Amino acid sequence: MTPPMPIRMFPMGVSAVVLSRLFEPFLEEKPVCVMARTALERLLDSKHLDQLFERTAQQQYTRELLFSSLVELMCQVVLGLQPSVHAAYKNLADQLQVSDQAVYDKLQHLELAVSAAVVHDSAARSEPIIRALRARLPSWLPGYRVKILDGNHLAATEHRIEELRTTWAAPLPGKCLAVLDQQLMTVTDVLLTEDGHAQERSLLEAVLPLIRRRDLWVADRNLATVQFIFGLDDRGACFVLRQHGQLRGKLIGRRKAKGRCDTGWVFEQRMQVYRGDGTALVLRRITVELDKPTRDGDTELHLLTNVPVKAAPARKVAELYLKRWTIEGLFLEVAQTLECEIDTLCYPKAALFAFCMGLLACNAVALLKAALRAAQGRKQVTQNLSAYYLTLEIRQTYTGMMVAIPPRHWKEFGRMSVAEFAQVLKEMASRVSLAKYGKHPRGPKKKQPPRRRYRNGEHIATFQVLEARKSHK
Repeated sequence: MTPPMPIRMFPMGVSAVVLSRLFEPFLEEKPVCVMARTALERLLDSKHLDQLFERTAQQQYTRELLFSSLVELMCQVVLGLQPSVHAAYKNLADQLQVSDQAVYDKLQHLELAVSAAVVHDSAARSEPIIRALRARLPSWLPGYRVKILDGNHLAATEHRIEELRTTWAAPLPGKCLAVLDQQLMTVTDVLLTEDGHAQERSLLEAVLPLIRRRDLWVADRNLATVQFIFGLDDRGACFVLRQHGQLRGKLIGRRKAKGRCDTGWVFEQRMQVYRGDGTALVLRRITVELDKPTRDGDTELHLLTNVPVKAAPARKVAELYLKRWTIEGLFLEVAQTLECEIDTLCYPKAALFAFCMGLLACNAVALLKAALRAAQGRKQVTQNLSAYYLTLEIRQTYTGMMVAIPPRHWKEFGRMSVAEFAQVLKEMASRVSLAKYGKHPRGPKKKQPPRRRYRNGEHIATFQVLEARKSHK
């Protein structure tokens, strides 16, 4: 069969970009799906992933099942292209040439360091492309690299392991701490533990090597420990942390009013905290008296920071902490749009690897969003773009596109330089109609009326209820 004649689709000075006519119909109708596949081609290069596994794994080794093949299989599940690991295995069985049990064995024993390395590597490969697109977001605090640190516990799994079949207790497969780069919107690092009952703060020691001078770390109270505060300060980094109830210190001077922020009145006072060796550190303690209590019933928030007053007045510090929900939104987005908490993967290492693949997919989406910002403007993309509708279109189109365009045609994207790839991605992004992927925010929730007590076996016919409504009009 004679191959289709190649054409130049991007006449912007990129001489290396010579792609098949096969792409044109999908670029015309579903450019987001083509962008997603090109991003994954870049981040999931098989040779690169197999080398990453060889460098990182300490106990596992490659016999017949390549690590890159395992990643491809899990990608199909996480993106919702296949409903289960076994379904993905059957779809790729001809390529894998191993039994389904070999796949499960590999997943069950996959080292945590390998899972974490996959996420870090995807962020590292995305960063130069986002920079080439000139699509980094403005820093929340000019002059600082803002890092948001938060924990996430994985949802309970099924009771498939033999020892769990006699209990109703929910089996917890593990926890993780994730680091989000605010300007790139990529998850740069994850710290993992298989113990679902472990405290998030037990992972903080592994965070310290990631800290750099002029960083600004934002985190919730569960991560505000004396050791972590001194670790940040010793490394020349700044922080905004909510004070934990067990973190004690000596208040200095009187509390001074500093105006209002969006959620309440702001006050500031100095506070001295002490390390075990007696070393003291004087911090700023920002208090927000909330207009409405939190879900836990708290009426005040106490924030600790070492950011200089000139760089961030009290109200600015309060605003920085409130933006911490960015990473909470990311976790929610992962849960709602991707299938990365797979309840049939009961072994912790397998469950944590699936979650890390979800974070890798988030980094690919961050690359797509950066290209859209570069092509169509930051404000439009940041405020209105829905990740749900992006993911939905990818699921609906991906399989058909991969049948129509064989894998060999995608290899060109992996061979491009960073500048060429960024330019191609931007050209694709210019074809996207953002109106198709807009958010639809709902209005404020209405207070639900009280319900009468349930009577055993009671049912209500909806038709009769609607007929009764008509009779009352």
